Amino acid sequence: MIERHARIVDRALTRLKLRQLRLLVAVGTYGNIQNAARSLGISQPAATKMIQDLELDFEVSLFNRTNRGVVPTVFGETLIRHGKLIFAQISNAAQELDDLSEGSAGRVVVGTLLAASASLLPQAIDLLLAERPNVAVKISEGTNEVLMPGLLSGEIDMVVGRLPSHRHRNKIKQEKLFEDRILAIAGPGHPLAEKKGITFAQTKPFGWILPPPETTLRRQVDHFFVGQQQYVPPVSIESVSYLTNRALLLSRHLVGLMPAEVVAEDIRNGHLVKLDWTVPFGHRPIGLSLRADGELSPAGRAFKTALHVAARSRQA
Repeated sequence: MIERHARIVDRALTRLKLRQLRLLVAVGTYGNIQNAARSLGISQPAATKMIQDLELDFEVSLFNRTNRGVVPTVFGETLIRHGKLIFAQISNAAQELDDLSEGSAGRVVVGTLLAASASLLPQAIDLLLAERPNVAVKISEGTNEVLMPGLLSGEIDMVVGRLPSHRHRNKIKQEKLFEDRILAIAGPGHPLAEKKGITFAQTKPFGWILPPPETTLRRQVDHFFVGQQQYVPPVSIESVSYLTNRALLLSRHLVGLMPAEVVAEDIRNGHLVKLDWTVPFGHRPIGLSLRADGELSPAGRAFKTALHVAARSRQA
């Protein structure tokens, strides 16, 4: 096994060409060697030969031939995934070199979930810029379903937010920053805004703003609703847009579920109200998700340190 691994690595280092990897990724995208070859400006026979050479060098079958084209084998899917990561890293290197040539002190791309975007990220960016004033920072907001593929492909350096409990665990490493909790919130004019000791039964007549179905929090909400005599809200709005949710809570008698970190400022200012009902789910750690097999750039490492410092300052 060790001899086979060394043999394949030696072939890859001496014979593998980026053009072959580009073709491999293209075939995976098109599901057809002819269309993939056309997209790269090469003939189909040449493309077929390149795929065969890859299969010989790696000693595996990369595609299964069908009447409709080709389908990657488990080996093909693995090599395609690593090929995409290689190209993402090349793109990142080119972007970082470009940033450096223009006077920037590096670049970091951060995916963020709602729970981290209100105060943790701004604090960490302030700390980073104090140390590296010319660093380029790109923030992409979304759910784990959107951000994790970007993390795994190398397009995103890290994801900051509620740590996923079960998806991608074998491909990512996690670093906990702090614990967050979910609050039931409403606008100050909501009928329940001033009431004490609210029960869930009192919230039932009102509509709810809920996270999307693919999120862990939504699965917890659905499980809780099922346990409450199969409760179905009279109005249900699915949204992760804080500005939209905030406007709806101010204009309508809705109940929203939000991380305490996100709504803290609006509650302090009286723009939103924390309902006096303890949400019996949703307590999860906020932290960093990183590629298990990846290495951060100097700017990325500096930003990771800034996140930990910002998190500690919240708890001081």
